[in-house]
Amino acid sequence: MKKISLLFLLISSFIWAQNSVLEQKINTIFKDKKATVGISVLEIENSFQYQKNGEKKLPMQSVFKFHIACAVLEFVDKGKLSLDQKILVKKSDLLENTWSPMRDKYPNGGVELTLSEIIDYTVAMSDNNGCDILLRLIGGTKTVQKFMDSKGVTGFQIKFNEEEMHKDWNAQYENYSTTHSIVQVLKKFYNGKLLSKKSTDYLMNIMLGTKTGANKMVEQLPKGTPVAHKTGASGKNKEGLTGAENDMGIVTLPNGKHFAIAVFVSNSTETDAVNCKIVSDVTKVVWDYFNK
Repeated sequence: MKKISLLFLLISSFIWAQNSVLEQKINTIFKDKKATVGISVLEIENSFQYQKNGEKKLPMQSVFKFHIACAVLEFVDKGKLSLDQKILVKKSDLLENTWSPMRDKYPNGGVELTLSEIIDYTVAMSDNNGCDILLRLIGGTKTVQKFMDSKGVTGFQIKFNEEEMHKDWNAQYENYSTTHSIVQVLKKFYNGKLLSKKSTDYLMNIMLGTKTGANKMVEQLPKGTPVAHKTGASGKNKEGLTGAENDMGIVTLPNGKHFAIAVFVSNSTETDAVNCKIVSDVTKVVWDYFNK
């Protein structure tokens, strides 16, 4: 028993020392930064986890499009929707003054797109109009909340769609998550505990093709590293405050294993470049930790 206890203490001391080094490096990144930063890391195949302000409820912004896509795909899994079904996108669906590659391509609407195409616009390109089309299709944000609740997801709340957030700056704070919740739900997703294998593989592939946030999570990782991620950003209000500059996802390591990571920068008076670099730097430090 003494040998086992000693081994346990040695292992615990080693883990503490490693976490302490990681903590010091992460603290250096946002030292003196005028921002609240939430960070959570969770190894998928093993038990390693790290968090900094991981229980703070921070605005998700477009990160919530991952949760919305999952709720839509549950309808697909149940046979209530089909990925190849056509959806009429009207001009009235394509709001101006919002991020929308879909509107840029089809400015006059009147086009039929498959559900799969709209999910791709919403997740991979973070299209705000696509997001609200999906929400209307499944009955709104309450449907997403109910789905996440049913899967045991805590520390997560969604109340407002993109159109509503654009009308009221403070609405984004009602669409919140903790970073701890984010990495937990990513692990459930990866392990097939949210959706069918087909839908899991489908959404993973879309997230691997994310086209936003090149200066965030993926920026300093080796070229070609598989990163299935979803970004979110609020921009600045008239007072120069950034509500959210976020990225979260599942990173594949050279050894074939994975870690989930979420970095949320909130209520920041730093520049957009500084906020994004915080996300980039934290991800690189975590990458180096797993590849030491």
